[in-house]
Amino acid sequence: MKISGNIVDVRNRRIFSGEITVKDSEITNIEENNNQYDNYIMPGFINAHVHIESSMLSPSSFAHIAVKHGTVATISDPHEIANVLGIKGIDYMIDSANKVPFKVFFGAPSCVPATAFETSGAIIDAKEIEKLIQRDDIWYLSEMMNFPGVIYKDQEVHAKLKSAQKYNKPIDGHAPFLMGEDLKKYASGGITTDHECVTIEEALQKMALGIKVQIREGSAAKNFEALHSLISKNPDMVMLCTDDSHPDDLINGFVNLIVKRAVDYGHNIFDVLQTVTTNVVDHYNIPVGLLQEGDSADFIVVDNLKDFNTQATYINGELVFDGKKTLFDIPTSAPINRFDRAVIKSKGLAQVITKGSVLKIIEAYNGDLTTGVFKYKVNKDYSNFESDLDQDILKMVVLSRYDQSPVQVAYVKGFGLKTGAFASSIAHDSHNIIAVGTNDNDLLSAINLLIDNKGGIAFAEGNNNESLPLEIAGLMSNKSIEEIAKRYKSIDDRIKEAGSTLYAPLMTAAFMSLLVIPKLKLGDKGLFDVETFSFTDLIEK
Repeated sequence: MKISGNIVDVRNRRIFSGEITVKDSEITNIEENNNQYDNYIMPGFINAHVHIESSMLSPSSFAHIAVKHGTVATISDPHEIANVLGIKGIDYMIDSANKVPFKVFFGAPSCVPATAFETSGAIIDAKEIEKLIQRDDIWYLSEMMNFPGVIYKDQEVHAKLKSAQKYNKPIDGHAPFLMGEDLKKYASGGITTDHECVTIEEALQKMALGIKVQIREGSAAKNFEALHSLISKNPDMVMLCTDDSHPDDLINGFVNLIVKRAVDYGHNIFDVLQTVTTNVVDHYNIPVGLLQEGDSADFIVVDNLKDFNTQATYINGELVFDGKKTLFDIPTSAPINRFDRAVIKSKGLAQVITKGSVLKIIEAYNGDLTTGVFKYKVNKDYSNFESDLDQDILKMVVLSRYDQSPVQVAYVKGFGLKTGAFASSIAHDSHNIIAVGTNDNDLLSAINLLIDNKGGIAFAEGNNNESLPLEIAGLMSNKSIEEIAKRYKSIDDRIKEAGSTLYAPLMTAAFMSLLVIPKLKLGDKGLFDVETFSFTDLIEK
């Protein structure tokens, strides 16, 4: 096969007209010429950190849409399904990905569970990490979220780090706001990347210690605006990623949208492309072609170097997207799940609050995974405090999907609901059930609808209820992205029609139980102060 066009050589930072020869799956020859072309041939995009589970699609179905956006490979952490199903879940992801012509490089999840302060479906200890990290289909140690364990030399945590170092595999980091001496201790554990930077100061401190910064622009967490200047200042130390992309976003674009935005902002084209091609290949030592002779034939054809509209995607020399449609089918596989919760009753949601009590309210922010603490003084006695809509104080519920332990209740500000309630089994990182609502009746309906479906998302408002079942681990589905995106968007729209002003209310809620990101979160065992790494009372003493 021969293909001609303006060839974008990112490795050598030049563009020239020429012809590429592909034999079997390899680029055997690249020949320059003086012809005029109106297309550009360039290395395919690589998303440097993504959780496929957040797309709500199986890896096979995820690949089907990713190639349309010029992506040929991802660095993927199967952390979400591992917290539900352990090694069995990781093997499911690898098997599904291997059924299609797309390159997914999975890591060994380092934090299953993320903390000991919540109920998860599985435990992957240091001995299992040692076995995983030796596998040829495991490419790195996934994000080390337990940064206190690294800093304070937890034996189990450091055993996992040493396994990765022993087998010469990179270690991904996850340490929001960490700076100064604690950051130095964290970096000394062998951490090589971080996708949780929020400020330039934080990013530069990490870079100075050899940690590459993955600028994230996902469905809920959006850090590009704050960090994009690093692309020009430190191009060798930057990668681009989405981390978590929900289906209604993924159907419209992927990492290609971040590339386009970076170019629109005036960054040098080669600096930008380096962050989604050569930097990722070199850091993770992955077999993805970079448009060099002898490389595997992984490349895309685009209309121009401003819009990056994909005209063709090739992986291992195979045309997988022709500009109009993806050229491989989506194989289905038998769903796997763990969902053992029985339906609940309303009395488990009731909260008796006396006049004068000061409540610690979780304050959610748009486009941010961190939360604040809002102090709310109750002005009368309540036999059951449900919400204060004028102050945007809503009831939030978390309950284990793995057993029948008591329901945990707290309150959240920032969602803006004026009516109804929603629930989801996508709740990082243990993926228990999380729900936010204006009243107990709708909360109960949404939660029990979710339990009946054995996972997914649901919205309830009186008798007008709607749900999206996710039969694979309560996180994903074998259905097409078109159907998933349509049903997801319908529920998302209903939440916004009910008053929410958040860009991604479901995704934001999913992180309200993530006990490793400050400041205040709710897990299935209680309200948790991330800064002190301990449980705290709802009512201030």
